Amino acid sequence: MASVSVSHLILFIASMAIAASVAGVFTSSIGELSNAVSEQGLDVSSDVRTDVEIISDSGSDNVYDSGTITIHVKNTGSETLAPVPGQLDLFVDGAFATDYTVTLEPDGGNSWRPGDVVRIDINHTLNGGDHRLKLVVNGDEEVFEFNT
Repeated sequence: MASVSVSHLILFIASMAIAASVAGVFTSSIGELSNAVSEQGLDVSSDVRTDVEIISDSGSDNVYDSGTITIHVKNTGSETLAPVPGQLDLFVDGAFATDYTVTLEPDGGNSWRPGDVVRIDINHTLNGGDHRLKLVVNGDEEVFEFNT
């Protein structure tokens, strides 16, 4: 009879040790999952609050001049952005553009606030005809079609 009690006690202690280790693993995993969901939520929130509009006139002669494409982009979202090249992705006729400058209008600055406009000058030689420029900012995509 005592051997049954001892074997039950050993099984009980083993099951408690296993339950404690499983609970520790779950607590750690749930904490990591919670942090990942929080970070993902912040990224999605930033993407949702970002909205820009290309406000340049596609029929204007000022869009393309001697190897430089110039567009004006307005921040119409609620997110303050940085007017720096790393913040934007540009594609000209499907090719990724890397040689460009971003200037906050009219006086420069470091914060592209809602309602502010930036001028983007892209160094890219184009042949005559129809062209397409795609701008991506925090997941927001805008397309600008123009003719040279």
